[in-house]
Amino acid sequence: MLPISYYIIFSLVLFAIGMTGVAIRRNAIIIFMCIELMLNSVNLLLVAFSKMHYMKNPELQNGTDAQLLVFFIMVVAAAEVAVGLSVIILLFRKLYSVDINVLNRLKG
Repeated sequence: MLPISYYIIFSLVLFAIGMTGVAIRRNAIIIFMCIELMLNSVNLLLVAFSKMHYMKNPELQNGTDAQLLVFFIMVVAAAEVAVGLSVIILLFRKLYSVDINVLNRLKG
């Protein structure tokens, strides 16, 4: 198993890319993809820390608790993407754009 610092650095890079994409981009689909990238970087850290904790304490059962939690996080994220993409499709049908700067038209 690789040292935990590799996982932390890789997860930090993924999270930074996702945060930069959310902050800079104006396309709603790209923003959703960047949010998913950030969620997956957190999932990677969760599994890495769980495995590290299991390696230090071998009397634990099997070290898959975090993997089960990550599975549920991925299911919720998939449901969030399904709802988000349906909202984006309805928005595109109404405004013919997925630019989030156009959303201020919905105020009135």
